[in-house]
Amino acid sequence: MDKNSTIYVAGHRGLVGSAIVHKLTEQGFTNILTRTSQEMDLRRQADVERFFETHRPEYVFDAAAKVGGIYANNTYRADFLYENLAIQNNIIHSAYRFGAKKLLFLGSSCIYPKLAPQPLHEDALLTGPLEPTNEPYAIAKIAGIKLCEALYDQYQFNAVSCMPTNLYGPNDNFDLTTSHVLPALIRKFVEAKEQGAKEVVAWGTGSPLREFLHSYDAADAMIFLMKNYDGRDFLNIGTGEEISIKALTEMIAGIVGFQGEIVWDTTKPDGTPRKLMHVGKLHALGWRHKIELRDGIASVVAWFHQARKEGRYA
Repeated sequence: MDKNSTIYVAGHRGLVGSAIVHKLTEQGFTNILTRTSQEMDLRRQADVERFFETHRPEYVFDAAAKVGGIYANNTYRADFLYENLAIQNNIIHSAYRFGAKKLLFLGSSCIYPKLAPQPLHEDALLTGPLEPTNEPYAIAKIAGIKLCEALYDQYQFNAVSCMPTNLYGPNDNFDLTTSHVLPALIRKFVEAKEQGAKEVVAWGTGSPLREFLHSYDAADAMIFLMKNYDGRDFLNIGTGEEISIKALTEMIAGIVGFQGEIVWDTTKPDGTPRKLMHVGKLHALGWRHKIELRDGIASVVAWFHQARKEGRYA
């Protein structure tokens, strides 16, 4: 992949896609293809094939997906399964069919069994039942991994899959109904401070352990793999470090400056008890994260304040 290579970033407006475009531009890549959902519906096979046939991208980053937190995953189960299968099938198959040199498929740490041994090694895939609340999304992502593996085996198509841990960063989803835990907490505490609220309600018990990676680090890792890794085996992307939801919540409250009470609604689900990625394979290739959690959250809080001033997330 050189500076003039034609590179298509699917999902360029999302959390990871926008970070990939940011990092590619920062590194001097000049021929980056993007399409909004209004310009091309990734769920429609004919539209995607027409795009690939016309533009023939050499390298493809598939960061497009329908995503959400526990509530959204568990409520819109059919939508999450169908739309993610359609999106990834169309992109992966078109990349192969129209001669892309390499594709990188972005999965999710939710592919692993709910009670898989921690930290999560890549070989834990399909060794036990999934977490029920996000099973449809996980099944779609597993299918994407297997499609990449099958294309690699049958046609020697250079399709690489990577499984990131929980991500956060600019352009995240801050909708309190559909977002993941970290952006939801940022919004809750920012609004609570602005409104002078005396308490913020957080879901569950606070006991689950989670790992968080800034989207710019995730994008950096994906570009690194696009340049340096060829193989059918998928790789985890993460920090190898974890924090409890309770400690995370208290950290965000402190960064925002909220001084009220944190109330835990234990009627809401916790999700998987612990989710930490084993990143030994990635470290062995020479990549490690650069942005520490507190610094990353502080930067996203500042970004969120600015985004609200500009009329977003009103």
